[in-house]
Amino acid sequence: MAGAPTNRGAPVDTRAMRAAMGGFATGVAVVTTRHDGVPHGMTVNSLTSVSLDPPLLLVCLTTGARTTDAVLSAGRFVVNVLAARQEHIALRFARRGEEHFAGLDVSRSGPHDLPVVPGALVHAECAVDRSTTAGDHVVVFGRVDSLCRTDATPLAFHGGRFADLRPHGEELDLWFA
Repeated sequence: MAGAPTNRGAPVDTRAMRAAMGGFATGVAVVTTRHDGVPHGMTVNSLTSVSLDPPLLLVCLTTGARTTDAVLSAGRFVVNVLAARQEHIALRFARRGEEHFAGLDVSRSGPHDLPVVPGALVHAECAVDRSTTAGDHVVVFGRVDSLCRTDATPLAFHGGRFADLRPHGEELDLWFA
């Protein structure tokens, strides 16, 4: 029978978990911060709006990553929700150990001089409200202090692949025509 559990009582394999959760379409964002004058960033798709009053969101950051440590130390970060055709930005910030900002024309946000990804759909500057470790990630709750957005099309991620998201009934944007 399709969809029947196959591992009752056995631990869930990490590859099986990744494949199953890959069926959940998400947006793509880059979390950026600056600590001790050094910019840091990482690609995430575990991002959730938690509360409107006060405005809170959460991001899940890899335990032990330089960006995670920098976010927690700096106490501030920016969530840059990527727009369509920014796959190259998502891939750039997904590479571990790289100099993510090398050659990237980055602007700065607010009085805290945080790096902002150019052309992103949303920039949300946040203060760390609290954090907790959950498995191999640190869940960071951020209080949104400033926000800007454009009407661009968002970048989506599903089944291990990038996709452009558009509402039903809208014409396809033939950007290459």
